[in-house]
Amino acid sequence: MIELGKIQTLTVQRIKDFGIYLGQKGDEEHSVLLPKKQVPEGIQAGTELPVFIYKDSEDRLIATTSTPKLQVGETALLTVKEVAKIGAFLDMGLEKDLLLPFKEQNHKVRQGESCLVALYIDKSKRLAATMNVYSYMSAESPYQKDDKVTGTVYEINENLGAFVAVDNRYYGLIPQKELYGRYHAGDIVEARVTKVREDGKLDLSPREKAYVQMDADAQKVLTVIESYQGILPFNDKAAPEVIEREFHMSKNAFKRAVGRLLKEGKIRITEKTIEQI
Repeated sequence: MIELGKIQTLTVQRIKDFGIYLGQKGDEEHSVLLPKKQVPEGIQAGTELPVFIYKDSEDRLIATTSTPKLQVGETALLTVKEVAKIGAFLDMGLEKDLLLPFKEQNHKVRQGESCLVALYIDKSKRLAATMNVYSYMSAESPYQKDDKVTGTVYEINENLGAFVAVDNRYYGLIPQKELYGRYHAGDIVEARVTKVREDGKLDLSPREKAYVQMDADAQKVLTVIESYQGILPFNDKAAPEVIEREFHMSKNAFKRAVGRLLKEGKIRITEKTIEQI
């Protein structure tokens, strides 16, 4: 069986001036054309050749020796080449671009943007992309607690947090309590695994462990104080919302950083301010 959207090894059945026909060994009834410009030199009948199967502009199955950036059921970060009336077209590494229909977008994409998508076969038996990638993620990651990972944010849930595709393929979540700063779908994040759940999904944090993070936080607090000409117009009793807005960190992290600076003699705290010494 010749599978749409998959790389498979097929056998040369017939050689023509315009290309070669490939099929499964022993199945002469079903074949697919590999255009002449893609045919390797010296090819002979009976030769096996790995190809990717997609559809041409006339909706016919066609083979290519080019390697796509993803296959059916896989996810990848693809670039938007064009936005048209029916959706966006993505660069999947082939001559023909991949359609991302508007209904499969979780936000309106723009030309030049990179977005995480999965490849699927739509109701018309054509290849298409979707940004709804949750069901395409795997829970069988190789990562353990405290491992450093990189992933792509693919969904923001106000109650749960930011869903992250670790290595663009594994389930990851930055819980809401860890979301300091603004995140958007498509953001590339580096994070630490804080927990591997029983089902294999990963809880993540963009921050280091508290004792490691404290140095970076202290420097960030000092930098912000300097931007206020050395006098921060509030102290460590400020509302969590103010601290998050100014420093993109929790109030506890802010107080730890302030404590570090105080201990090092770099600041003093007054009733209304924090001042650089």
